[in-house]
This record gives sequence, C-alpha cells and structure tokens, in this order.
Amino acid sequence: MPPPRTRGTALRHRLAELRGPDVPAKALDARALAALAANPGCARRAILDGAGVNKAALASALGSPSTFGQSQFALTRGNAFEAKVKADGGAELLRLVHEKLDRSAEPPADARVPDLTATGPQGRTARTALELREAAAHPGAWTLLDHPMLALDVAGSPAFLEPDAVVVHPDGSWTVVEIKSFPLLDGSADPAKVGAAARQAAVYVLALEEVAARLGAEPEGRGAQDRVAAPRVRHRILLVCPRDFSNQPAASAVDIRKQRAVTARQLARLTRIEDIADALPEGTCFSPELPAEELTAAVESVPATYAPECLSACELAFHCRTRSRETGAVTSLGRPVRADLGGLTTVEDVLAAARGEAGDPDDPAVAALRRAAALRAEALEAACR
Repeated sequence: MPPPRTRGTALRHRLAELRGPDVPAKALDARALAALAANPGCARRAILDGAGVNKAALASALGSPSTFGQSQFALTRGNAFEAKVKADGGAELLRLVHEKLDRSAEPPADARVPDLTATGPQGRTARTALELREAAAHPGAWTLLDHPMLALDVAGSPAFLEPDAVVVHPDGSWTVVEIKSFPLLDGSADPAKVGAAARQAAVYVLALEEVAARLGAEPEGRGAQDRVAAPRVRHRILLVCPRDFSNQPAASAVDIRKQRAVTARQLARLTRIEDIADALPEGTCFSPELPAEELTAAVESVPATYAPECLSACELAFHCRTRSRETGAVTSLGRPVRADLGGLTTVEDVLAAARGEAGDPDDPAVAALRRAAALRAEALEAACR
C-alpha cells in the first residue's frame, strides 16, 4: 500500500492537474511576483501563476492574445549588455558597486566568483545559500554571485527567483544588482522603468532576507568558529544601465525601502493558493489545448480583479478587460475611480445614483455624483440658450 501523500505533495499534484497533462510548469519570476503583489486581490492571477500556467498561451487560446513582454531584439540586446558588464570576472560591475555603494571599503581586486552550477532549482538554491554562508563566514573580501537562485514562499507555494547578480561586500553585507538595457540619459532614466526595476529588486531583497534569517538561526550545535550572524541585506540596490546612447555601463544606487515594504505587505495579503485551488470545481483545467468554451468556463470560474494597470503587467489583461466591460464593473475605469465610488461597483449603479434613482443620499459618493450631474445639466442648459 503506497504511503499517504503529504499536504505539499497533494498541492503540487493538484496544481499539475490545473496545468493539464504533461504540460511543464512556467517558472514564477520576480517580474511576475512584483505584478502579483501589485494586485493581491486577483485570485485568477494567483492560481494561474501558482500552477505555472503559461498565461500568454492561455490568452491566445481564449482569443485575446497579449502584446505584453519584451521583444526578441530587446532580449538579445539586454543579454549582450549584461555579458559586457560581467566580463573579466565582473571587474566593471564590482567597480560600480564600490563607487556607488561602498567607497569606504577596499577597492575590489581578485574578487571571488564561485560556480553556482547545480541540478534543478532546489539544487541551485541550496548551492547559492552555501556560497552566501561561506562568504559571510569569511568577511574581508568581495564576492560576486552571478545569477544565483533564491526561493521565496508565496501564498504557501515556493517561487524560485534568479537575480542578475548579488554582491557580498567585505563587511559581509549583501547587495542586489539589477542590469537593464534601458539607458541612463544624463544620469537619469525613465521613472516608470526605474520603478518597475525597483519593485522587481524588492522581491529579490525579500528572498535574500529569508536566507540571511536562516543563517542567523542555525543550530547551536555548530562550532563557534563556523557559525555566522545574520548578514545585513542592503536596501539600496545597484541599477546598471547603458550610458546615454552608448553600450558603456553606468550605474545608479536606488533606495527600495518603500517598494520592499509594499511588496512584503501585499504578498502577505495573498490568499493561499491551496485555498483557491480547493474552491475550484472538480476537473477544472487551464490547458490551452482544451476547447474554447471549456477553457473560458474554467478561467471564469476564478474571480479576477481587473484594473487598467494590468495591461502592462499581465498577459490575460485584454481578456479580463473585455469581461469587466461586459459586466459594467467600475474597476475598468481604474483603481482611483473605484476607491472614490465606495459601494457603487457597476457603471449602472453609478448612473442610477447620479440620476437620483438609487443610492443613499447620505453616502458621500452618491452626493458627489448627484452634485456633478446637476452641474452638468446646468452647463448643458446654459449652452443651449
């Protein structure tokens, strides 16, 4: 008789069923996690990302293909720039870290660049943690971790994350490095792109803090000479971009304390993925190979929280926008509008309240709508005279 499955094994089996037979899971990266944290009320995105569903393929199968994502040209250009920054054992990258974040330390020379090769994401995560511990146990030198693997618990399910680089300073502290292909023009970059990079880096910082906490809580049985204090994860990350219109690297230190706090709070608010999965009808599957009607019913069985911001962050945004407009949900007008309207959740409710046909007159939102409708009527009457 086979042994009973643990709760974790049962959840993984359930998520594999949601993806479809023999469909490999799509890794949940920091960009997706940052977008998920920005909209923690969307159960649809949470379960699809948790199950590793390819949302781009799903959107195409639903008839609402997404234009979200980088072009192949941008990816190639970004990879070439990253290789240039990390050439010669990361000498230029470490120079920028020293210049922008740690001038008081000795200039980096003969930095340690360990090999992080291992089998599978779990193996790479363990290898990364081992090298971070080794660097923390022997301070005084620079260490560059090229594409380390980190793990972060998200709504009860592990997500494996791969930052561009993590630098260990001589004092033992850790810094996240983000390498982007958008330019720094006269020392500054597009604020929207910098904000997105900061939110992405905040996810890496949270994952690193978990590693640091585990190092600081190692069993007392270790020898005093082997144990390390919990390293400090710096909340200023290094953003490396091309300078002006060249391919030469330039860098800027970005304080991500605000983004880290917001991301941590939003991730904590996420409904546990297993709770969402348990509430789905038996046999629900999100495989793009299913007939369109069956696939649409499966997707619609999970509630979504659409907002215009989703258009730049989620592959299913066009599909969800169409459904939001069909139901007249005010969220399609934006989160600020939704917040101002209080308990009025549909456009029909808003119009009825403005006309005086529904709504509590003492509700500030209803009173404001009726005042706005009266002013509009006065303006139209004056214009017709």
